Formats: sequence, structure tokens, C-alpha cells
Amino acid sequence: MSTEYPSLSEAQARDAADPLRAWRDRFTLPQGVMYLDGNSLGALPKSTAALMRDATERQWGEGLIRSWNDADWIGAPRRIGDKIAQLIRAAPGEVVVCDSVTVNLYKLMLALLASHPGQGRTILTESGNFPTDLHVAAGVARQHGLSLDAVPREQIADRIGPDTALIVLTHVHYKTGERFDMAGVQALADAHNVPLIWDLSHSVGAVPLDMGGDAARFAVGCGYKYLNGGPGAPGFLYVAGEALEFLGSPIQGWMGHAEPFAMTDGYTPAPGIERFLAGTPPMLSLLALEGGVDLMVEADDAALWHKSQALFDFLAQLMAARCPDLAPITPPRADLRGSHASFSHPHAWPINRALIEAGVIGDFRTPDVLRLGLTPLYLGFADIWHAVDRLAAIMDDGRWQRSEYMAKTKVT
Repeated sequence: MSTEYPSLSEAQARDAADPLRAWRDRFTLPQGVMYLDGNSLGALPKSTAALMRDATERQWGEGLIRSWNDADWIGAPRRIGDKIAQLIRAAPGEVVVCDSVTVNLYKLMLALLASHPGQGRTILTESGNFPTDLHVAAGVARQHGLSLDAVPREQIADRIGPDTALIVLTHVHYKTGERFDMAGVQALADAHNVPLIWDLSHSVGAVPLDMGGDAARFAVGCGYKYLNGGPGAPGFLYVAGEALEFLGSPIQGWMGHAEPFAMTDGYTPAPGIERFLAGTPPMLSLLALEGGVDLMVEADDAALWHKSQALFDFLAQLMAARCPDLAPITPPRADLRGSHASFSHPHAWPINRALIEAGVIGDFRTPDVLRLGLTPLYLGFADIWHAVDRLAAIMDDGRWQRSEYMAKTKVT
């Protein structure tokens, strides 16, 4: 084990020189807590509290139903979608905010299968993908009499062929942090004329994205991780402009109608991305998400990614020296990973519980993974140093073996 590692004074010096350091003051963070779980639930922007007061007291309390027009509630799904489009380098009108990742994935899968009838008998995805992606894909396959082919990442390229009806992949793996080469895999799918849906839940706001440049046409993503939209924030759905001409939503709700308030019996889909809307927008959740998205649009994503890489390298150096029993499973190369670092240990669950009690919030993923999220807007080098220092103490004194840390909670 190496005994050489950066000092706290070095970490503090790096924080002092950090061009993003002022952003931390724009988030509500408990004193003395090292929050390394923004990859699961982003921190609360201070501006969101004010936005919620305005939304409830003025827009709802005073404006009442008039706010659908006066506060443009009705335009929020498209308005916020256009802001997210900036983050993923898509065009205006290609992203809409609605529902959840699960529902949006279902809508896109069915829409694409309907638009490519008779093309292949297999839905291809990665084994070990995030469970909701696998569950939705399995359900869609069963409903359409197709087979689900879930294979290890290294086999994906070889499995794309004439029998492939649809591909569903998560850009950054939720557990390991591994990142697909989007442009490369997309090109393979295009060569076989197979539609590919990307799940951007662990990518948007975390790593550089260029949906247009990578020729990616379909994606879903969530708003409560790196976009800091709040617990259960709505998801988003992306369809490249040219594809909108031949896709229709399988859930024909009134908000996806060309003229919702014409109140006609027949259904005419909206001409653009709004056709993927279904029910009435959840305005309080949407406005909270908009506050988080506005911060990310304001930030320099190149600077965010640069700092994310620096935080990762700093964490890796400290962990190797001070916590060698936790094995890194996230690729060290920046182009092959996202913005969280994962480590395996047979007792990751009680270690994580002890770590949380020590004031360091990371999270656990079954069966043996400790995840530490790197969120450059509100996480600094001294935070990383203190987090590893506390983790090292837990490993050294063995307190994680106490019985109170063994019991599982409903949410892990």
C-alpha cells in the first residue's frame, strides 16, 4: 500500500484556485456533511426554494387557474425541454419534459416498433442495465411477441444484426460508471438500420453530450440527479427532428393533441415533440426542475467536466493510498466513464451505513458496490479529502461491523 497521498492543505489550495468554487454557495448543503450522492439525488439549489414559494403563493395562490396562461404553465414541458436540449446539444423542439424515464422509455419503444413493423424479432440491451430499462424492455418484448437479448457490454456490437428490432442502452452505467462510445455504437446501429434509444439518466449534466454530432436520434433521461430537479422530478424525452415526422406516441393523451382545448372526439397528434405529452403537466415538479436546469445551462459544461476529471483523479489517489481494501470498478480513463466512482467490497452495505453516520453521504448498489458521486458545482477537493479520511477511519477501526449497520433499509 502506498503511504503517499495529497494533504488536506493541498486539497484546500486546489479549492481556493477552483474557478467553480462560488457555485457551492448557490446550493443548500448541511454543515459538516460531505454529499457524494448527487448522482442519485442532486442537492437543493437555493433558488428553488424561492421559485417554489412564487409557484405556490403567487402563481397558484393568486393566479389560480389563470396561471396556465399568465404564467405559461401550459408551455413549461416544451420550454424546459428546450433548455435541456442545450445541455445535450440537441435542437430546439427536440426535447420535451414529461412523465418519468420508465414511462418515456415505454412510449419511445412502442413508437419505434410501430414505425418499423416486421424489422427483426429481438430487442437488444445490456445485461446488468438499470432495472427499469430491463423491466420495460422485457414487458414490451412480451407484448409484441419479441425476444429480449440482454448481453454483456462487450458483446453488444457483435449482436447488432438483421434480427435486431430495437436497441436500448444506458450511456453511463448506473453501477460501474462505464460509458459507451455513443458515436461508435450509434454508427453500428445505423449501419444495420436499427433504432437505438439512449438512457441519459447518469449522463445529462455530468458528461459532455452531443446528440446531434453523434447522430443519436432517440433518448430519455431523468431530472433529479445531476440536473438537481428534486426528488421524483419529471423525466425528459428526445427525438431528433427528422424522426418526429414518422413517430406517434402510443399514449394518446389530451396534452399530446394538436389542439387540446378544441375538445374533439377524434385524435390529431401535435405536429412536434409535444405529441409525446400525455396528461396534465405536474406544475410544481416542473418548476422545481426548471430551477435546477437553469443553473446547469448557466454553468460552463466544459469547466464542469474538467473539474469532474480532477475530482475523480484526486479521489482515486486517496482511495488507493488510504482505503486499498475497496477495489475500484470504474474505468480510470475519462472518456470511458461518467461522473461517479464505484468501489466493490464484500461488506459495502454496512460500510456505507457507517460512512453516512460519519457525515459522508454516498450510496450502495447491490450486491457489493459503494458509489461516490462527483458533482463539480458543489463538491470540492477538501470534501473528497475529508470523505476518504472518514472512510479510512471506518475501515481501520472496523466500526462498520456493528450490528446497527447490518439491517437493510427500504431505500438503499
